[in-house]
Amino acid sequence: MEATAKATYVRISPRKVQIVLDLIRNQPCDKAKAILQHTPKAASEILLKVLNSAMANAETNNNMDVSRLFVSYCNVTAGPTLKRIQARAQGRAYRINKRTSHITITVKETED
Repeated sequence: MEATAKATYVRISPRKVQIVLDLIRNQPCDKAKAILQHTPKAASEILLKVLNSAMANAETNNNMDVSRLFVSYCNVTAGPTLKRIQARAQGRAYRINKRTSHITITVKETED
């Protein structure tokens, strides 16, 4: 039995999210929450919301024990890129890519 939570079209680069996701992969949920609360990265706040949502889904929809949950699967994929232009010297224009992410976190109960 597992529970999943997704955040789509999040306005942060997938590379930045992947760094923090690697810290919480296969960790117990209470330890993963502590890691996210004390990691000074922009992605930590977003991932904490998704993790809390996955834990709430596990408890509400599947009647799982929250104290026995661990992060079984976490993934980030690139969403659509917003393309912007910045004016440069001599009439030129440089492109700025504002990247978005789709974040998925799945939690499972440990088998004892």
